Amino acid sequence: MGSFNVTHPAFFLLTGIPGLESSHSWLVGPLCVMYAVALGGNTVILQAVRVQPSLHEPMYYFLSMLSFSDVAISMATLPTVLRTFCLNARNIAFDACLIQMFLIHFFSMMESGILLAMSFDRYVAICDPLHYTTVLTTEVIAAMGLGAAARSFITLFPLPFLIKRLPICRSNVLSHSYCLHPDVMRLACADITINSIYGLFVLVSTFGMDLFFIFLSYVLILHSVMAIASREESLKALNTCVSHILAVLAFYVPMTGVSTVHRFGKHVPCYIHVLMSNVYLFVPPVLNPLIYSAKTKEIRQAIVHMFRHIKI
Repeated sequence: MGSFNVTHPAFFLLTGIPGLESSHSWLVGPLCVMYAVALGGNTVILQAVRVQPSLHEPMYYFLSMLSFSDVAISMATLPTVLRTFCLNARNIAFDACLIQMFLIHFFSMMESGILLAMSFDRYVAICDPLHYTTVLTTEVIAAMGLGAAARSFITLFPLPFLIKRLPICRSNVLSHSYCLHPDVMRLACADITINSIYGLFVLVSTFGMDLFFIFLSYVLILHSVMAIASREESLKALNTCVSHILAVLAFYVPMTGVSTVHRFGKHVPCYIHVLMSNVYLFVPPVLNPLIYSAKTKEIRQAIVHMFRHIKI
């Protein structure tokens, strides 16, 4: 067992943005703003859904799950990102790196499952409105949320062990300010075929299938909306989906880009890898609270009402 561990470095060295090391201090401000918006905005939505009875509906319960996953993803990356950019403290222990890697992938996959559940919510609300509250009961909503979390845990449970079995001896320098599976496995001086197949399987069987069923739900929604005689009513029905569509685009477009670059862009400059990974992890938690606050009147009203009742 001892010989199994000797090829693992005691720690990894994280990297900010290659080629821009001298500008890291200038990036601290924007990073802090993004984390403040992500953590503050999503926490406000969580609190608004909790305290406002008008938001105790399936759509907003799913939104609170989305906000929770965004907070969790932000918290998973915040310690190492700020240490790297603010303090130039680049080291992270091997086991801590594995934990962070698992948490990032876990909550990303969970968010994908929640976005799928939200598309089902919109499908039922538009295509079968009379049974909306009877289909999406509190128990069903809770089961869907727990199912998304359980799927993530079961699917990703082998991840740390697949990394631990690899002898890592090429280098201990990672190309990001946090730990990701593709980044860590590239440092191995052994065959990584199993890890690559596992990564592709996870990508297709979870994120890929989620995206397919989200697309299918909107095909059915569009078919139902087109059957509505009133143009005003059809536009009103579609308008209830705008926030979710924007959230789906904010999550899947960067994710598709970073997955494609990691898998096929071997000759793409390193800073492109880093930039796309940062967009994938930082942008959705920042945009989601802004999207739902701007596009959903009930959320705006609840937030204003909540702040008005805060005693100073």
